[in-house]
Amino acid sequence: MPWPLRWAGVAIVLGFCAAISLWAFEFGKSIAGLETGAREELQRLRGDAAKLREERDKAQSVLNTSQSLITAEKTTQERLTAQIRTLELENRALRDDLGFFERLLPSTGAEGLAIRGLHAEVVGGPQLKWQILVMQPSKNAAEFRGRLDITVSGLLNGKPWTMELPGGAQPLQFRQYRRIEGLLVLPDQAVVKNVSARVMEGAATRAVQSVKL
Repeated sequence: MPWPLRWAGVAIVLGFCAAISLWAFEFGKSIAGLETGAREELQRLRGDAAKLREERDKAQSVLNTSQSLITAEKTTQERLTAQIRTLELENRALRDDLGFFERLLPSTGAEGLAIRGLHAEVVGGPQLKWQILVMQPSKNAAEFRGRLDITVSGLLNGKPWTMELPGGAQPLQFRQYRRIEGLLVLPDQAVVKNVSARVMEGAATRAVQSVKL
């Protein structure tokens, strides 16, 4: 046969063999189930990835909720701490009031008006802190209008010394009771020995009480 025909025949035979080989390979894969298994595995992996994303989103949601709850709890705790501090201050003030009323002394002065308690102490400065409670025991007592005078006596540089409220006696007006307190600045080297309170109505003295320090 001529060479061109031979080469053409060889090419046809090789092409036919290649086609048969490719068909056999694909047929073998389908018989072995390799392609089907790969597809199923790919689908399974995609499903697992979707589940993992869903679980991740749920975990992130729980985390965000937990952070919000922690922030809210912290804010609530700070508010409760501030309220506790306020209540402690109020409790301390109530204890001071209770202590003041527990120090009340028997009534002195004219009937119908009385100084129930006088307390004084020297604090830093030097200053004199004083408290007094003036009462009218009667439930239907008329309104009292008068003056309150505080006198401090003792020694200043070793000599007798007396001091009154700056500006003199202060106005006093009440019906049932009146609690009054003040701070009096003392001279340097002053030694307080006695504090006296006097309630006056016009020119008349209605009640007097003194306390020694």
